[in-house]
Amino acid sequence: MGGTGLRGQVRTRDGWAVQHAVVTMTDMSGTQVLRREADENGSVRTDAALAPGPYTVVVTAVGYAPVASTALVTASGRAEVGTVVLARQGGVELPPPGAWSLDPAHSAVSAVAQHLGISSVRGRFTEFGGRIEIAAGTAGAAGTGSAGGAGSTGSTGGAYGVEASRVDAVISAASIDTGNALRDKHLKSPDFLDVERFPEITYSSTGLTPAGPDRWTVHGQLSLHGVVREVDLDLSYLGTGPDPWGGVRAAFRATTELHREDFAMNYNQVVQAGISAIGTTLRVELDIQAVQGESLPGV
Repeated sequence: MGGTGLRGQVRTRDGWAVQHAVVTMTDMSGTQVLRREADENGSVRTDAALAPGPYTVVVTAVGYAPVASTALVTASGRAEVGTVVLARQGGVELPPPGAWSLDPAHSAVSAVAQHLGISSVRGRFTEFGGRIEIAAGTAGAAGTGSAGGAGSTGSTGGAYGVEASRVDAVISAASIDTGNALRDKHLKSPDFLDVERFPEITYSSTGLTPAGPDRWTVHGQLSLHGVVREVDLDLSYLGTGPDPWGGVRAAFRATTELHREDFAMNYNQVVQAGISAIGTTLRVELDIQAVQGESLPGV
């Protein structure tokens, strides 16, 4: 290959470009001879000829562990550093920023309630959808810095990064399924979900607080049974990878607890010794796959 100067790529372990990573090059005396910022594709390219010999190349990016390596400039004045892989500080590779669509076919929205004080009844909603907008981590890394939500700022003065991400979801209340037709009919009635009056359950996030390198507390508003309440989700990020249909998927798990009385669902049948037939606390479990982009693949 012809040309002179430095050539290289900066990527995450998952193969995503690290935009605006900074590459510096010093000679053996420690004198900096080059400093260049990667472009939006993670590419680094300079055209000025370099003096032949060994150099130290250091690649840094906000939220990533720095990488140092040795590069040899050839007699033609060119150095190839290949692909430099940066690891997210804390060891977690976050999904690339942008829009992600919830995939109901490969996700689950479940709720568990205590029954008769001795066992649990599990139900799930079969119809739901939503959108995740992952903000670029330009001013902070997951699990670092102070808590922040949409509009908060980091030390560089920009948007706080991934903590400015948001999620919006909508669930069809009538799609509740507990495996028992009579129970499902009762749950859809005015005693509980009242699906005729309130056909949709919605959730819109208002901010995220980091709780670890791959965990956050999602703050948001839940609209259920005509009542809007602040509800926090304990969210874990499980990873990102390609799918068989040419797309890219990210997986998440989230949990929370709801109290029926907070949403004006006060019905209960009391059996012997004051034990409620159905518990007032619901544990909500979300196992979510999201596909990168504004739409789902045709599968």
